[in-house]
Amino acid sequence: MEKFLISGMSCAACSARIEKAVTKVKGVESCAVSLLTNSMSVKGTASAQSIIQTVEKAGYGAKVSGSEKTSKPEEQELLLENSELKNLKSRLATSLIFLLILMYFSMGHMMLNFPLPAWINGNHVAMGLVQLLLTIIILFINRKFFINGTKGLIHGTPNMDTLVALGSGVSFAYSTLVLFSMTDAVLKGDELRVMKCMDNFYFEGAAMIVTLITVGKMLESISKGKTTNALKNLIKLKPENATVIREGKEIVIPISEIKKDDVFIVKPGENIPVDGIVIEGESSVNESALTGESIPVDKSAKTEVYSATINLNGFLKCKALRIGEETALSQIIKLVSDASATKAPIAKTADKVSGIFVPSVLLISAITFFVWMICGAEFNFALSRAISVLVISCPCALGLATPVAIMVGNGVGAKNGILFKTATSLEETGKIKIVALDKTGTITKGEPEVTDIVAADDISEKDLVKIAASLESKSSHPLAKAVVKFYSNSTFTNEELIETQNFVSLPGNGISCTIKGEKFFAGNLAFIEKNADISSIKEKAALFSSEGKTPLVFAKENKILGMICVADKIKDDSAQAVSQLKAMSVTPVMITGDNEKTAQAIAKNAGIEKIIAGVLPDGKAKTIATLKSKGKTAMAGDGINDAPALASADIGIALGAGSDIAIDSAQVVLMKNSLLDVPAAIRLSKATLKNIHENLFWAFFYNIAGIPLAAGVYYKAFGLRLNPMFAAAAMSLSSFCVVTNALRLNFFKPYKFSKSENKFQSLKRQEEVTMSTIEKTIKVEGMMCGHCEAHVKEALEKIKGVEEATADHETGKVVLKLSKEIDDKKIADAVKKAGYKVV
Repeated sequence: MEKFLISGMSCAACSARIEKAVTKVKGVESCAVSLLTNSMSVKGTASAQSIIQTVEKAGYGAKVSGSEKTSKPEEQELLLENSELKNLKSRLATSLIFLLILMYFSMGHMMLNFPLPAWINGNHVAMGLVQLLLTIIILFINRKFFINGTKGLIHGTPNMDTLVALGSGVSFAYSTLVLFSMTDAVLKGDELRVMKCMDNFYFEGAAMIVTLITVGKMLESISKGKTTNALKNLIKLKPENATVIREGKEIVIPISEIKKDDVFIVKPGENIPVDGIVIEGESSVNESALTGESIPVDKSAKTEVYSATINLNGFLKCKALRIGEETALSQIIKLVSDASATKAPIAKTADKVSGIFVPSVLLISAITFFVWMICGAEFNFALSRAISVLVISCPCALGLATPVAIMVGNGVGAKNGILFKTATSLEETGKIKIVALDKTGTITKGEPEVTDIVAADDISEKDLVKIAASLESKSSHPLAKAVVKFYSNSTFTNEELIETQNFVSLPGNGISCTIKGEKFFAGNLAFIEKNADISSIKEKAALFSSEGKTPLVFAKENKILGMICVADKIKDDSAQAVSQLKAMSVTPVMITGDNEKTAQAIAKNAGIEKIIAGVLPDGKAKTIATLKSKGKTAMAGDGINDAPALASADIGIALGAGSDIAIDSAQVVLMKNSLLDVPAAIRLSKATLKNIHENLFWAFFYNIAGIPLAAGVYYKAFGLRLNPMFAAAAMSLSSFCVVTNALRLNFFKPYKFSKSENKFQSLKRQEEVTMSTIEKTIKVEGMMCGHCEAHVKEALEKIKGVEEATADHETGKVVLKLSKEIDDKKIADAVKKAGYKVV
């Protein structure tokens, strides 16, 4: 995607015209013009020169935007600065000085009897000439309206400047003709006609129109500048210098000169210059600039550090890994900038209206004039109505309604570590009905640990762990790493791992390899069953699975060596995030490759009712396709295996600690790797979309209500009419109101519950109180081992109202947690049916 800076745009009609022209260029796949940032993004194979020529042919200026790689932070920030603001302030100040003088000679003397100099007092022609000269000065100061408006008219693309130029120009031309008529009346001594001509001057109206529109443009410009504050603040975070070690010496160099693999040092209180890895030292680093998380993160050898984060208290020596536009900060800036340059689907309606808006207003203005003339109105009354229609109409409000909200929404997201890649993803995230959650690393911590070791009769636990670690040492699967880590941290052995050959990884099943010519297998129960008899461990494996543990079975040829169980604990905030999703009427669904029992145990702890277990990596995308048929679906994941599912979902949400592949496949990136950011992203999307709706309503309502009023539709019935000067004032404030409304999003808190969510949480707490558990203990005769405990547990938990049953064969006791009172006979019958007896 190539970016261009566009000059000469004044309203949505301009951006619509440029888009239409550039889209027709051969090789252009898509084009998006942002009136907010005066930029254009183009996808396709068309050359930059042909695109620039097309834009210039349409009557505007264009140049290729500077590359971020070569731009200094201050240069990138300058691109976001509104260069027009200084000019607008200067134009407004000068215009107001001459306008006040003009108003003194016109309205001040005529309406308030202000005194005039002796040489002009009573000389009506002189008064007219003074007003003419002062108006020419003011129109010259604001000549940009006339230049751009005329260009638009010549190219057949009238814009807002055309409306202003016509409104002001017609007022001036009419007043000039009246002045000539006055000179004729003076020559003929017709005092009555002279006084009538004085009343028909519109010089102050012509000057007031361009001045008030300039006021509105300045207010709009100031507000628009504030919408890019988040992006400017991100750019300001970029460090300017770095302290590197070269030839054994510490030297300070500009950030642009640092190279990959350079060794740099960071002292307490300094910003980390580029992304790197710590090779020496320990410290705490404030990463809130990137993640929005205020709690410092501990850093030591082999941990990564990121550009623009702050080293708090220790000395760090690091090696540069990513520099320039490759750093995490640069990627965030690029994401926010690119998202703001794209268009949301909701903007298409406004764009279509903007494309025909100005020609329609010109037609309405002409019709207004002729209708009033036909109805017998005076010429100046009909002209005043036509001018009011021209100057009250505001295509800018329509063009800014969506992009300003998108820009502010993206900025709020970036401050909280929530990054939307496109305007479409920001709009669509709030519409999702189903969130598919990957289990490992998303709901759980993604750091499994060994919990149980069950060795076969003819092998020791020590030997089983050694063989298991040797088999799994070449696997990249998290469960395999847990076994290897357990072996390396083990207190009962420090021996070297056994060398394996012919290693084969079978995703979703396990691995196979050979040791000294003998075949070994490791993996899940279903995979091992194809190669060995698992009857000796099947019941134990089922018991472990019901506890949320994952049994890894190991076999040599067709003989079982044993089983090692691994468990991955859920994140501290997962249950809270799931509860919030439910409160938003979003259905959470857990997708995992684990067996049904393990999945059920994890889902229960997280509060998830719907699970899809036993899904192989290549089956996740198919599962997402099935969910999409039931409603708009988002997929949240962090692993490489999640990439196809993230890409196939309506919205792919990648947790920031995941792989680069996953992030590339997603439309939303969560920097903090916290599941709470999923409901936060949905809330922010909904708030942004609501803001866009408000802006569009105001823009459409303003024009729908204002144009008929300006045309004098209500004059006959209610005596309502609008002076062109008041029409210009209304137009100048319309865009300002839209931009100011969008700025309210800066106060939005993505982690704060909405009213509907608070109501849900309140009802849930009431339900929890109503359904408070009752604990009952019974004594059961006949339990001899763990298998017996599992049978009794399974039998009792089938009874409706039994939330949980915990059996202990050593004491013979079973503790029941009940959601309601259950008859003792019903409990005894269930135990008896399982082959045991309640004492």
